[in-house]
Amino acid sequence: VVNISTETLETDPFFMNASVSEGEGSGIVIDRQGHILTNYHVVEGAHEVRVSLYDGSSYLATPVGLDPATDVAVLKIKAPVELLHPVIFGDSSTLVVGQRVYAIGNPFALERTLTTGIISSLGRSIPSRKSFRAIKQVIQIDAAINPGNSGGPLLDTGGRMIGMNTAIATNSGQNSGVGFAIPANTIERIVPQLIENGRVLRADIGIAQVYQTEDGLLIAALVPDGAAEKAGLRGPKIIREESQRSVFGKSVKVYVDRSAADMIVGIDDQPIETAEDFITEIENRAPNSKATINIIREGRPMKVVVTLSAGE
Repeated sequence: VVNISTETLETDPFFMNASVSEGEGSGIVIDRQGHILTNYHVVEGAHEVRVSLYDGSSYLATPVGLDPATDVAVLKIKAPVELLHPVIFGDSSTLVVGQRVYAIGNPFALERTLTTGIISSLGRSIPSRKSFRAIKQVIQIDAAINPGNSGGPLLDTGGRMIGMNTAIATNSGQNSGVGFAIPANTIERIVPQLIENGRVLRADIGIAQVYQTEDGLLIAALVPDGAAEKAGLRGPKIIREESQRSVFGKSVKVYVDRSAADMIVGIDDQPIETAEDFITEIENRAPNSKATINIIREGRPMKVVVTLSAGE
C-alpha cells in the first residue's frame, strides 16, 4: 500500500494568477513493473503526482490509464523491484454480508492506517464521474474510511484484495459508518485495458442524451454520424421558421419537435426503464456487436438493429 500526494495548478482568470493545491490519497502496487492502482478522483486534474512506498522513498508517477466511468486509474513509477510487493487479488463474486474485512490507507495523511469492519451490503450502485452512468456491484462496508483512504485496498481475512476503497456516504465529509469499495473483479477486468490502451474501450450506441419518461427513454440528442444515427434511430426534429424582413432584418425562430423522436422501450425484447440500465446493457456488450433496440415511433412499436461502435 502506498501514499499518493498530488499537486494541482489552479488558475484565476480574473486576477491572472495561479495557485497550487495539494491532495492526498492511497494506492496499491499491482505488479513488479511499477504499476500503481488508485482512484481516478485522487489524481484528477493533477499536474504532479508522487508515490511514497512503505520505506519512505518517494517517486514521481506518470499516468498510464484513466477510467472516469469506474473511478479507476493506473500510474507507473520507476522504483527498485525489491521494493515493490504486489497485492494478491481475491474473488469479489464470493463475498457475503457480515464477512470481516480490513481497509488500509492514508486517512488525513496518516500513513499505513488499518481499520476493520464487516461487509454491510453487496450490489450497491454509486454515481459515476460520467453523466448517466453508475458504478455497479459496489461493496458497502462499515470499516472506517476517511479522506485519504481513497485508492487503498479492502482486504479479506486472508490478506487478499477484494476491493478498492473509493467513497463514503456522509453529511460531514468524514466517516459515518457507510463506505463503498469498487469490487476486485471489476478492477481486474479493466486494468489490463488501461495498461495496454490507456483507456477502456466500451460499446457505444451514439446516443448523446435521453429523457427518462413513464413510457420509456425518449431520445433527446444523437451523436452526429454515430451508430444510432447510421442505423436510422431518430432524435427530435429541429424546425426553423423565418419571419418576413423588417427594418430590423430577418428573424428566425427555432422549435424542437420532440414528438418526432423515438422512444426506447427495450433491448433485444428485454424491457428497459432507466437511462442507467440502458447504458449498462450497452456497455456490457462488445464493440462492433449488434443490438436490437425496441422503440415506439409515432405510436407504433418497431425494432432497429444497431451495430455498436467503440467508445470510452
